[in-house]
Amino acid sequence: MLLLDTHCWLWLKAEPDRLPSPLRRRITRDPAKLVLSAASVLEISIKQATGRLKLQVDPATLVEELVEDGVKPLDVTMAHALRLASPPRHHRDPFDRLLIAQALTEGFTLVTADAQILAYDVPVIDARK
Repeated sequence: MLLLDTHCWLWLKAEPDRLPSPLRRRITRDPAKLVLSAASVLEISIKQATGRLKLQVDPATLVEELVEDGVKPLDVTMAHALRLASPPRHHRDPFDRLLIAQALTEGFTLVTADAQILAYDVPVIDARK
């Protein structure tokens, strides 16, 4: 299963050409292998509410479209929250740290273009390549 970082979801929906073609084909081929974390939904909602993110659609519509496409939603659990304490602090962003904790806990591969995440011992697909 592939857990996409928040920016990858936004690119996929609004700017798909920012994702390398092989990766874009891989993640659009089978949406049932994609996981949308509630942490990404929180990040999108907060950034939109504070004006740091401008979307063409509201977050609820974005999430609804992704789930209708077959993407699996992932709630934040106590196990995910507790796992936040164990990874080193290479990254200060709480949303990214939570995605890392979820990937580690669930055994998912994290898809990201964030170079700081590559410093963690978590399976990653580099969305920059």
